[in-house]
Amino acid sequence: MSQIDWEEAFEYLPGLVVELKSRPGVIDTIAAYDLTMVPPIWLEKDPRPRYPHELQIVSRERVQACQLVETVNS
Repeated sequence: MSQIDWEEAFEYLPGLVVELKSRPGVIDTIAAYDLTMVPPIWLEKDPRPRYPHELQIVSRERVQACQLVETVNS
């Protein structure tokens, strides 16, 4: 079994805006990073999963590391 690259998983979070290095100007957003898949990165507008080396990070503005939920105790 291979080791999980947690650093890479946290670098390529859903919501990250990326550009395909093979097609400059083609911008997409990471939909998911699936630790069980090779390649692990799924884009919103591309049905083919991608490897990190195929992508150039454009913006981290939309990235949300975790969802914050407010709870109210009665």
